[in-house]
Amino acid sequence: MQHLPKALMLVAALAVAGCTNPNRFGAGADGAGGAGMGANNGVTSGVLPGSVDDPTSTAYFNQRVGDRVLFAVDQSSLSAEGRAILDGQAQWLTTNSDYMAVIEGHADEQGTREYNLALGARRANAVMEYLVSRGISQSRLKFVSYGKERPLEVCSTEACYSKNRRAVTVIAAGSLMG
Repeated sequence: MQHLPKALMLVAALAVAGCTNPNRFGAGADGAGGAGMGANNGVTSGVLPGSVDDPTSTAYFNQRVGDRVLFAVDQSSLSAEGRAILDGQAQWLTTNSDYMAVIEGHADEQGTREYNLALGARRANAVMEYLVSRGISQSRLKFVSYGKERPLEVCSTEACYSKNRRAVTVIAAGSLMG
């Protein structure tokens, strides 16, 4: 019990200290986020590096460009919507040449494990070939098939199956070796 008053005093002191800096969240003195001193805290244009608003970030790629394309049942051919997403991926990869990509091929749970591994490989390869046709060096790309082993949705309905028939482009800075 002797340490409780000291602990409470420490917590109170920390709480008060945390409340003394009006710019701690990057807002200006007026709270509007731009007019006061230190408004951007070293961040240019109000874009937080690595955020979904940073066009050089993986978050931007995943959420704004789109990291996946979907396929029809037993198909590895790209739809018009898939090609449009891949055009955006190719443009992003061209602009951000420090990144490599691994394309993951996936299938729904229907069919055998072997069939779905082969189908996932065809889907991932179709994406890789499309990106190469759009100017991305094949040395920056590789693909892997997971078949039906990594579903997004687990249920036996078309709504789930359609989400699992996909190829996902996973980007990372650096080399694909290792």
